[in-house]
Amino acid sequence: MAKEELITMEGAIDEILPDGRFGVTLDNGHRLICYTAGKMRRYRIRSVVGDRVHVEMTPYDLSKGRIVFRERTPGQTPVGARKRGFRR
Repeated sequence: MAKEELITMEGAIDEILPDGRFGVTLDNGHRLICYTAGKMRRYRIRSVVGDRVHVEMTPYDLSKGRIVFRERTPGQTPVGARKRGFRR
């Protein structure tokens, strides 16, 4: 039995929910409850209300998804330009 293909859609975060979840409205108007993908969490990519994101969904449950990419806004600071404090 082959693994099903995931559906990738684009949308915007419109609500921050408890437990690391987000309310996302897709471009076609559907609303999802999404969580941040592991690599985004690992590299501390933070998402806020209004961010444009790419969401992966399984064809079996179209009301839940995983945020896999956050689009950069034009005025956003580049990643390497941030000052990092001393961390042990």
